Amino acid sequence: MKNYCISLCLCLLTFFSNAQTSVPSPEKFLGYPLGSHFTPHFKIVNYFKQVAQSAPEMVKLEQYGETYEGRPLLLAFIALPENLQKLESIRLNNLRLAGMLNDKTPADENAPAIIWLSYNVHGNEAASSEASMKEIYELVNPDNKQTKEWLKNTVVVIDPCINPDGRDRYINWYNSVVGKTPNADPSAREHNEPWPGGRSNHYNFDLNRDWAWQTQIETQQRLKKYNEWFPQVHVDYHEQGYNAPYYFAPAAEPYHEVITPWQREFQQTIGRNNAKYFDQNGWLYFTKERFDLFYPSYGDTYPIYDGAIGMTFEQGGIRAGLAILTSSGDTLTLYDRLLHHFTTGMSTIEISSQYSARLIKEFHKYFINAKSTPYGEFKSYIVKNDNDGGRLDAVKTLLNRNVITWQYAANGAYTGMNYETGKQEAFKTETGDIVINCNQSKSNLIKVLFERNSRISDSATYDITAWSVPFVYGVKVYGAPNYINGSNEKPQLKPNDIPDNAYGYAINWTSFNSAKCLAVLLKKKIKVRYADQPFESGGRKFEKGTMLILKTSNKEKENNLAQIVSEAAKSTNVSVSTITSGFVDKGYDFGSEDVHLIHKPEVALLTGTGVSSSDAGEVWHFFEQQLDYPLTLINADDIGRMNWKNFNVLIMPDGNYKFLADKNVVASLKEWIRQGGKLIAVQNAVQQLAAGGWGIKSKDDDNDKKDNEDKKDDYSDLHKYETREREQLASSTPGSIYKVELDNTHPLAFGFPNYYYTLKQDDNIYSFLKQGGWNVGVIKKDNYVSGFTGSKAKEKLKDALVFGVQDMGRGQIIYLADNPLFRSFWENGKLLFCNAVFLVGE
Repeated sequence: MKNYCISLCLCLLTFFSNAQTSVPSPEKFLGYPLGSHFTPHFKIVNYFKQVAQSAPEMVKLEQYGETYEGRPLLLAFIALPENLQKLESIRLNNLRLAGMLNDKTPADENAPAIIWLSYNVHGNEAASSEASMKEIYELVNPDNKQTKEWLKNTVVVIDPCINPDGRDRYINWYNSVVGKTPNADPSAREHNEPWPGGRSNHYNFDLNRDWAWQTQIETQQRLKKYNEWFPQVHVDYHEQGYNAPYYFAPAAEPYHEVITPWQREFQQTIGRNNAKYFDQNGWLYFTKERFDLFYPSYGDTYPIYDGAIGMTFEQGGIRAGLAILTSSGDTLTLYDRLLHHFTTGMSTIEISSQYSARLIKEFHKYFINAKSTPYGEFKSYIVKNDNDGGRLDAVKTLLNRNVITWQYAANGAYTGMNYETGKQEAFKTETGDIVINCNQSKSNLIKVLFERNSRISDSATYDITAWSVPFVYGVKVYGAPNYINGSNEKPQLKPNDIPDNAYGYAINWTSFNSAKCLAVLLKKKIKVRYADQPFESGGRKFEKGTMLILKTSNKEKENNLAQIVSEAAKSTNVSVSTITSGFVDKGYDFGSEDVHLIHKPEVALLTGTGVSSSDAGEVWHFFEQQLDYPLTLINADDIGRMNWKNFNVLIMPDGNYKFLADKNVVASLKEWIRQGGKLIAVQNAVQQLAAGGWGIKSKDDDNDKKDNEDKKDDYSDLHKYETREREQLASSTPGSIYKVELDNTHPLAFGFPNYYYTLKQDDNIYSFLKQGGWNVGVIKKDNYVSGFTGSKAKEKLKDALVFGVQDMGRGQIIYLADNPLFRSFWENGKLLFCNAVFLVGE
């Protein structure tokens, strides 16, 4: 009896042990076959947790952050038990290979290659997260001997869903409208998402354009973890239009010039391995088209500029739902899509395993060269300190997030290229300036981010072609041919003590930090004025736009006004000057009509159908996450029911506004402006106002008329079909930098020198405003700076309005023909936008 009991216990222990360690397939865990349903994010998370629990010897699961809506962001590390046990040692050794860990331990090239697979960066490209579950299962499935061979010299990192908020927005909508049986007809409602769609994150940002700039919380958290690992291979999974075949590497031209021969070669190697499996299955695919390697903030280019083999894999599938009938007459299913992604994932791991030693060797070589012989004409970049450091602070944040080393420059005299003039000049480094020496691991990324003019091997690019940090951030930069000494010791600043008994306080209006300070004060119901003209007080000079917080206007806060101002200044990193009298040494006294009270803006933003979701999202994110100032979002279709009295600022982002054809709504809007309202129109909203006769005029109308008059009976309308794309490029401006000449005596341009660098994304141009309008920012002849602009577009982009203000009764219309908040990384435009919101019209 005793032996029987012992045997029974052993059997039960074996049974429960096997039950606990058996890794369930996705089908078994979910209760349905992959591809038959879209899986909500929480179930994907639960499946990964189950796999980690069932195979702890092979899988480590780590939550690296949360989305804006509170969904978890996960990484799964998959390795054989002997490598998983020393995962931290592998990570540290990889940092040594990349030159990012300067300890006494030498880097060991006898190490596993790290392959990082990123899924579902665009929420409505939803097949890849489904594939991620099949991917991890086959990697740990004990019956799959092949993957265990691959894992002998690799570590696989899986991010199952980069954009959970966007994915669930799409999945929840789709599951709510799909019928019992999916309808493959493309016109069925399940194939047409409502605004804003699931592509973007909570704030409607495209996370695949945010890698380098890191404006979104998901990107910031992911890149912090990415820069702790530095994988040798990174794949970013996407979907494209459902009629397109599968795309995989090698990428299309242009390749950026810093991309190494090895990085080009291994793109070919992986592509051929993928092609082998697609050929076996008779699947269509294409390579070397459309998706280039140039813009630095993608999920393929950013890893490349950090030494990896970075790739985008694209499956046809946007709008496809569970099944859709393609133009070729085939039915494309969700299972087809996830199987294709699964196949390229397995293929990538396989070929990376075969080339593991070469991957490590070339990776190590990449960073040795990056530190010893940095690519490019400059050995260092010097960023000058500005008046209050606000713009420089933003540059430091960018560098820190990208783990780029910088120091405070030692005082000295040097020669280098002035980015503003493009010429070699003598300059001096002064207290507060910073230097970025390029003898570091990130030298290629530094070169790409700071280059004044990028070399473009092919002008048919997928994205913007200019992004130089000096122009984007509005900082003065010199590129030097030599290394410059620096120190990590921060310069000591004078304490900013604010006495209680002062007449008032002054804060310079010089950067976005100034606007953030104003937002804090207005929310605390502090009355703030600004000076329309420069003045001198107490022996100090103050520029136009300077904020004034006077006790005479803030009697209710008199007892703690100094504390409120001090805390606001400290939290936004601005300096405060004490004002002892309203009688100034030079300029206008504070009771003058040239000193204006800033009325608290009550701001509304138009969103919804017809509005660019990304552009509306930029404004929404700007107010909530950066400026921290209240904003009301109103659907453009509901503007007829809007209570105009509740708002004094209305923002129209890029879009196509149907209500502009409604005479009653237009009459109400114009009357609201005449009564003191302020309308801020951006990009295509300006074009629509020009077409509607609001006062601004498009120069295209005049040019078209002239072209028709000049046109002769010739052959100019005859074109070759094969050159159609190239001919279109002549009129293209995908994203280039132009110098805008500013009237910085106007409040819209306060805080700027007499110029601003704008990103041109179209060739829309506008005539100078006539009487009653202010031409604050204009492009004149030869104002092109960098990036690709087609020959016809370049000829057209001159002598035109970019930023203007039109008075209408007691209100104003502010025209921003270019978007100053572009992707939230065009840092210097943020102050311009704040000028429009807070200062214009006061």
